[in-house]
Amino acid sequence: MSSWTEWRMLSSHSATSIPTSASPPPPRTATSDPRRVNMETYWREVQSIEEEQEGEEEEEERKSMDEVELEEAWLTEAGLSSLVVGSLSTESPPVAEAVLSTLTRQQAATVKKRLDNYNETLRKRNRQPIRDVRDIFTEPDGDSAGHCPFPTRSHLESPPRRYHTTTKTIRRNTNRGRSTLPMFVFEDQLPEDPSSPAPTPSPSSPNTYSSPVSQLRCADWLQRDTPYSEGVAEHKQGGTCRDCVCFRGDENSELQFAPVSPSHGLTCADDLSSRDLTRLGFISHIELSTFLQALGVQTKRTRPPHSRTRDDGVFGVSLNSLLDNDRKKFPGVKVPVFFQKLLSFLEQNGLQTEGILRVPGSAAKLKFLRKELDRCWSIFDWTEVRPVDAAGLLKLFIRELPTPLLTHTHLSTFCSVLGVSSEVHQVQALQLLLLLLPETHRNTLRALLAFLRKVVSHQDQNRMSLWNVSMVMAPNLFTHRNRGKKLSITKQRDEMEEAVGGAHLIGLMIRHQDLLWTVPNFLLAQVRQMNQASNQRKFNLSRTTSRLLRRKNEKNDRNQVSELCEGVIRVHAPLHTKVSMAIQLDELTTAKDVTTRFESETSPAQYLYEVGGNIYERRLQPDCCLLDVYRVNPHCDWLIKP
Repeated sequence: MSSWTEWRMLSSHSATSIPTSASPPPPRTATSDPRRVNMETYWREVQSIEEEQEGEEEEEERKSMDEVELEEAWLTEAGLSSLVVGSLSTESPPVAEAVLSTLTRQQAATVKKRLDNYNETLRKRNRQPIRDVRDIFTEPDGDSAGHCPFPTRSHLESPPRRYHTTTKTIRRNTNRGRSTLPMFVFEDQLPEDPSSPAPTPSPSSPNTYSSPVSQLRCADWLQRDTPYSEGVAEHKQGGTCRDCVCFRGDENSELQFAPVSPSHGLTCADDLSSRDLTRLGFISHIELSTFLQALGVQTKRTRPPHSRTRDDGVFGVSLNSLLDNDRKKFPGVKVPVFFQKLLSFLEQNGLQTEGILRVPGSAAKLKFLRKELDRCWSIFDWTEVRPVDAAGLLKLFIRELPTPLLTHTHLSTFCSVLGVSSEVHQVQALQLLLLLLPETHRNTLRALLAFLRKVVSHQDQNRMSLWNVSMVMAPNLFTHRNRGKKLSITKQRDEMEEAVGGAHLIGLMIRHQDLLWTVPNFLLAQVRQMNQASNQRKFNLSRTTSRLLRRKNEKNDRNQVSELCEGVIRVHAPLHTKVSMAIQLDELTTAKDVTTRFESETSPAQYLYEVGGNIYERRLQPDCCLLDVYRVNPHCDWLIKP
């Protein structure tokens, strides 16, 4: 009996036994038994995968990592590899010190717990730890009070301190109140009657937050200056927090967020340089662990299996290898060209095809197409390819990646997100998690999610609802493998629970993808502080020397301001006839206003960049308010380039 038949025998029972924490709302469909129909969609996809994998070698059993390996991997991914015994990392100690200097109290507690566990495990193995945790997290000294290395948006001069800049002090200023930030939506999403604004939500009246699908809510948690882990302290007491109450859906609606405008100071991951993204990953990694721990969610980790890679063709080749080959012809490309062509073909020919992604293509045809594409994909003729076969190639490409699109490292953490009880916290955890993916994987996943959203938007023609698309993609993104042997009843039920959970996660990523690539304010602020702390320690500056240099810089700044006047910036455009220009900023000046002054009819599209100061390099979106950037990073340079 095939595993697919065994799974079908358990479908009716599993539909009632799946935990509610891992189950999404029942999908809306016209059938009498929607859950069973949608589960059969999943099992048919599994059967199709197993048929394609017949004769292949079984996947090796992935073993759990021991305590030392687990903590070493965690500390390395947090940018603290210099604290690991025998580390071969080329990172200098100031990098680890800069990371530690940015942490909040709860984030520091997470690092301390990990480091304690690591050192204790080493002691049990009669190995001497390289540094004692007390040498890193000591009591604050008397001279560590009250300086913030960069101003915030709301305070131009001497703002209240958010983070301490010495590794000896990891305490937060507990006297600082939570700031209230305005909610906003785009003009075309405002209520029909502007004279009657929406009621202000109140935690005491949870019914206020139930809304129909058409009502979009503002994701104001992106603009807060406090980490997510600090906002869920109430979970330890009553099981809910402010966001749980504010962003609560009901049985007849799905939680929807309004798009966020870059003019409110937010940035996308793609707008940051690789160096800033690396440091952003350190903080995101620590914050995600702290956040899940505060929510009571346990994570586990296994060793990545040994995967075979190919150097030629397109199937079974790593994303990095594909991009390296593509960039020889197309410099700067971020998503493999073959993957882009495949998605483009499906968008042009398959969006209105009934059952696209769900209806399997011919196995023999797929085998032939795969061979031809591996041989000469760049000159391949797509005119005779059926949309269902192209959809099969898309799923095959994703499954055959040597490193899964969601990576071996983070797959188990994705599954752990299902243990979060609130959907808004699931979205926040996914946001932190996607920032940890390698850049090539993140960009490819983003292109895939954008395509899947287009498929759902044509569900009236293709009969592929969000839940159907999620069910079909779940076994492909979460790397279902044929193990070639009969599964026990318990493992079959676990597979079915994972099926529903994986589909739920994919549905969340498709629905909320516009938010997932946005960097929250608190993360970018910590990256800025890490850059500034790293720059100071790079030159081994003492505290007294740093203070003297800061005073000298302030004096020089005043001299420069006297030349350019307050709020005036100098924009450099080396590729234009006008090499530079002084521009007076006001509350309405945007990046587009500046780039427009340098544009001509023949000039290509270019962007304004924030360079230096407390950021390495950041591309500013056209409607970004420049005065906010000027207040946060007054010492940066302004550069116009592609």
